[in-house]
Amino acid sequence: MTVIDPDAKAAAWAPAKDRQADYAEYADGDYNEFDEYADDTDDEMPLSTRLSIADTLTLGNATCGFMAVYFTTTGVLIPHLTGSEDGGMARHSAATAVVLMLMAAVFDLFDGLVARKLRSSAMGAELDNLSDLISFGLAPAYFVAVWGMVADDAHQRISVVAAVVVLLAVVLRLARFSCVPMRNGMFQGMPGPFGALTVISIVLLGLPFVPTALGILGVAWLMVSRVEYPKPRGRLAVAMLCWIVLSMGMLASWAFDAPGGELLLQTGCALQVVLGAVIPLFATARRVNAFRDNRREARAAAQS
Repeated sequence: MTVIDPDAKAAAWAPAKDRQADYAEYADGDYNEFDEYADDTDDEMPLSTRLSIADTLTLGNATCGFMAVYFTTTGVLIPHLTGSEDGGMARHSAATAVVLMLMAAVFDLFDGLVARKLRSSAMGAELDNLSDLISFGLAPAYFVAVWGMVADDAHQRISVVAAVVVLLAVVLRLARFSCVPMRNGMFQGMPGPFGALTVISIVLLGLPFVPTALGILGVAWLMVSRVEYPKPRGRLAVAMLCWIVLSMGMLASWAFDAPGGELLLQTGCALQVVLGAVIPLFATARRVNAFRDNRREARAAAQS
């Protein structure tokens, strides 16, 4: 027969109330008394669900992505399906959707900067991936699918396939980013925000269907490729922010049919596409030159 000590039994039930006070003292720096206690319970503590400032910016990213889908649906798709489409309304809604994706890119840029300067919560990385999936995966893919439904020369089924490829490319890229270590200061594959804006730019250029679809598929391939892209830090981050603000101005002038607005939009989209094509060429040339230099050094070392 086992005898249970009432005092021991009461002590066993005490942690529900007393451990919070104990951990408060532990957090204040009284490590000597509670070290052993903390070791026993550290594995049982859940991850903090308290949002940081960086997490709030990340949620702003996700919100912008969702609202981009909303404006694409209500301002472009539904009027087309119901036969009540208005050219000006569709233009405003499309521009608003793209501006929201640009704002999502701004949030994505600043949440990383804030996270490096201030503390980030344990949920930060997961929130960032989920938000990027919405804003730079779902939103541009949905934009491509709707373009295939409303454009005169588009083929709906092929455009849906292209949209799915874009979405899967972003999913695979985010998954690889989470589990594959990258070289410091570099991304492997075209970053999600850059890829999403390049896809949208290809659509807004208004090219024939076949080159547009091929361009979209090419961007999707670049996102899952091993081409290295520099992370937006320092001057590059400032340049990226200035480019986003300039793009918003171009979209606004196009949406409100300002003089030269169409030309500005076409110029901005063309520059975005050129950047998307040129950066991989420079990155490939740099890798080839590095490979050649290594071979020369190896030959020189072997001869000596």
